Amino acid sequence: MAREAVRPSSATDRPPAGYRWRTVDIVVTAVLGVAFGIVFWAWNLVFGVLSAPLEFFPPLQAVLNGVYLMPGVVAGLLVRKPGAATFASTLAATVSILLGSPYGGIIVVYGLVQGLGAELGFLLTGYRRFGLPTALLAAVTAGLSTSLLDLNLYYPVSAEYPFWAFSLPYILFTVLSSALLAGVVGLLLVRALARTGALSSFASGRRRV
Repeated sequence: MAREAVRPSSATDRPPAGYRWRTVDIVVTAVLGVAFGIVFWAWNLVFGVLSAPLEFFPPLQAVLNGVYLMPGVVAGLLVRKPGAATFASTLAATVSILLGSPYGGIIVVYGLVQGLGAELGFLLTGYRRFGLPTALLAAVTAGLSTSLLDLNLYYPVSAEYPFWAFSLPYILFTVLSSALLAGVVGLLLVRALARTGALSSFASGRRRV
C-alpha cells in the first residue's frame, strides 16, 4: 500500500506569525480591558450629570458615548492582533459591571458588539495599517455598531423617536464622538505610551503608528 505523504502541521495549520497571540499580547490586552473598565465605572458616575444639560435635544447626549468605544480601538491599535478589540472591549464592560454598573448585564452585550464593530474597521485594512485613517475607520464602525444597538433596543423608530429627528442625529453624534475620542484620542494615547518605551514588545512601540 502506498504510504500517504504527511504534511508537517506546524507550517500549514498555524495562523500567520503576525496573527499569533503571545503571552504579552494577552496580558496587555487584559490590562487595557481592566483599566477601561474602571474608566467606564467612573464615566457612569458622571454620565447623568453631563447629559442633563443636553436634554433640550436628546440625540445630542450621544456625544458622550465615545468613551465607551475607546478600549476596542486602543487595543486594536496597540496589540495589532485579530480579536484584541473584541477582547478588550468585552472585558472592560464586564469589569464595569463587577464595579457596579447601573445598566446591568446588557453591558456585556454592548462591550461585545462595540468590540466587534471596532474589529471590523481593522479587518477592512487587513490588520496592516494602524495610522489615523485606520483609527478613524475602526472608531466609525464601532460607533455605528453601538448606535444601531441602542436604536434597536431603546429607541426604535416611532412617532416618539422619528428617524430624521432622532435616529439619524443620534447615529451621527455617536459616530462623531467615537471618531474624536476613540479614534483621535485613542491613537494619541497609543503614541504617548510608545514614546515612554512601555510598548517595546509591540510593533506599535517600535515604529510610528
